[in-house]
Amino acid sequence: MRLLLLADTHLPKRAKALPEQVWREVVQADVVFHAGDWVEPPLLDELESRSARLIGVWGNNDGEELRRRLPEIARVELDGVRFAMIHETGAAQGRERRCDEDFPDTDVLVFGHSHIPWDTVTPNGLRLLNPGSPTDRRRQPHCTYQTAEVSDGTLTNVELHRLPPRS
Repeated sequence: MRLLLLADTHLPKRAKALPEQVWREVVQADVVFHAGDWVEPPLLDELESRSARLIGVWGNNDGEELRRRLPEIARVELDGVRFAMIHETGAAQGRERRCDEDFPDTDVLVFGHSHIPWDTVTPNGLRLLNPGSPTDRRRQPHCTYQTAEVSDGTLTNVELHRLPPRS
């Protein structure tokens, strides 16, 4: 099962549209995760129509309609791997300890907010993944997203993808 992980798209504030490379990944993915800060509902509508399966949460920049349509925390089990997703996990310092406490029955936590790619494992074995942002790199060298695979209860092939600069 192929996964696409997105966050912090901020459309149409930070970009007019998702890059075509990301839309190609949407088509190839069995499940698309979006960890919040959509900003406007049209991207949610388009991802719902173009994704085989979409799992999303709202972020701090998402208004009333997005908060009505999306949960703050999403939980799903995919082929034996227990996922949770939330937009914000707080400061980087102490993140692993906080996430172990807040998500004890989870194998993988997907999050966003910082626009900083993240891939660590907590002392309790929780995998923390932040795909960065495909549209707003902030202080990062590149806009990014992640892909991964799930098979027989195992998350594999987690890959951070860097997007070329927008012209």
